[in-house]
Amino acid sequence: MIVRHRSLLILTTVLTTGALTLTACGSRDDKGSDGDKGGGNTTVVIGVDAPLTGQNSATGLGIKSGVEIAVKDANDKKLVPGVTFKVKALDDKALPPTGQQNASELVANKDVLGVVGPLNSGVAQTMQKVFAAANLVEISPSNTAPELTQGKNWVSGDKTRPFKTYFRTAITDEVQGGFSADYVYKTLKKKKVFVVDDKQTYGAGLAGIFAKKYKEAGGKVVGTDHVNVGDKDFATLVTKVKNSGAELLYYGGQYDESQVLTKQLKDAGAKIPLMGGDGMFTPTYIKTAGKAAEGDLVTSVGVPVDTLPAAKEFIDKYKSGGYKGDYGTYGGYSYDAATAIIKAIGNVVKDGKVPADARQKVVDEVQKISFEGIAGPVGFDEYGDTKNKTLTLYQATKGEWKSVKTG
Repeated sequence: MIVRHRSLLILTTVLTTGALTLTACGSRDDKGSDGDKGGGNTTVVIGVDAPLTGQNSATGLGIKSGVEIAVKDANDKKLVPGVTFKVKALDDKALPPTGQQNASELVANKDVLGVVGPLNSGVAQTMQKVFAAANLVEISPSNTAPELTQGKNWVSGDKTRPFKTYFRTAITDEVQGGFSADYVYKTLKKKKVFVVDDKQTYGAGLAGIFAKKYKEAGGKVVGTDHVNVGDKDFATLVTKVKNSGAELLYYGGQYDESQVLTKQLKDAGAKIPLMGGDGMFTPTYIKTAGKAAEGDLVTSVGVPVDTLPAAKEFIDKYKSGGYKGDYGTYGGYSYDAATAIIKAIGNVVKDGKVPADARQKVVDEVQKISFEGIAGPVGFDEYGDTKNKTLTLYQATKGEWKSVKTG
């Protein structure tokens, strides 16, 4: 669902920095990259699309790093005999038009047999059709807008999958918004909330679902408003929230704006918590907001990755390898997304021989995939949605996100 300008230490053994020489659908690379421990001399590329600079880049870099570690593991373990995997990562800057251009670039590279990303649901909307036309599988570790998998009429119950090539390891906003609303009304006993969103596909969708479910539970939405991506001055909005008598501010959007909004809200004397979805779940939010973040709440997909035994090795590699970005938000889910693609490729590419219809076959194999990932079970339903419906609620406590409830 979702980061700033940073440099990324890229492991040269797993990242290709330019388009590869193309021969059919999988290129020959007898020497491999320097220091590469790949499984063979046929190169297969896993594409990545995420914001690597600018808005949302802390989370986007975490997605890229998760894929890089999965690819390095696959090569080191020779998971697919005869194949060396490479990563081609493109920066969409959280902009839908750029994402669409990146999708076209990845499709044009015949070595690309699968793509992980994007981060933002709005970007995904521009990429889906491009990948579908090329029969190229796409798995997002973070998109949460329900319409991406269930169609524009999902609210009425008329669910239709728009693109067979699109999958996600993230849970949808339909579940996340309801989970949050239930907790706010029944557990926190907050009877009045103010709802704000950033006008983007993810933020507006999540805020709308939360408001609907909260009112159904018996709560009162005492005010709504919108902000623009990139806004830094929220004085007018803060005054509205204070005067509304709201006991909690629910925010639909990314951490970039909410980390500033919560500080200005508290500085103005409105001592109420700000709550949001997985787009806010990053250490950067707390670091930027400082003490103002104390008591704020977020929901995020799955269970805390650092509590999972299967993820321990991944986290150790992330830290020791100097990878940048936030692994705790989507790093594990991007690792699992890349692993799903790699496993599917292993069922299609035999002894390094890539069939002419490899892309379509990989799509078919991903649909059938089932394994225990580092962030939980990996598998997809008839819409391409993850079968893992677990969510965790976190609260900012003494400078860290602490898990409060998983369900």
